[in-house]
Amino acid sequence: MHYVCLLSEITSLREMMKELRSEIEIAASARRVWEILTDFAGFPQWNPFIRRARGNLVAGERLEIVMQPSGARGMTFSPTVLNVEADRELRWIGHLFVPGLFDGEHIFTIESLGTGRVLFTQREIFTGLLVPLLARMLDTDTRRGFEEMNKALKARAEHTAS
Repeated sequence: MHYVCLLSEITSLREMMKELRSEIEIAASARRVWEILTDFAGFPQWNPFIRRARGNLVAGERLEIVMQPSGARGMTFSPTVLNVEADRELRWIGHLFVPGLFDGEHIFTIESLGTGRVLFTQREIFTGLLVPLLARMLDTDTRRGFEEMNKALKARAEHTAS
């Protein structure tokens, strides 16, 4: 009986976590991809997913982010910057209302694949009580937003690559 309860608790915890991941190869330098990714003022010109971003890219600082996947409602939130490594990684965490309800740790990484080529990865780890209720929306709207943003970043970086 105790074993069944423990197993049920582990299953419930697993259901309260979800990770999305989208990768794309880009024929541009890590520096160029980083410049576009961190130029928040330029987002409205090219980014179909993160429509607006404001704030200082310094660990501990709060940002203002407006995300709106195509065909879905937008959401404004104020995540906290966790890590900034130029040309390599940008990471923040946001919470819906209060921590533990619905949290998202968003991670952008740029990995060099050789001269003038990178692998850009966008992923998010969702945790919290509302994850099971929002899982379908994450699998459709949010995943589509990741893929659209990655393709747009690739197009912009390759078009303007020197």
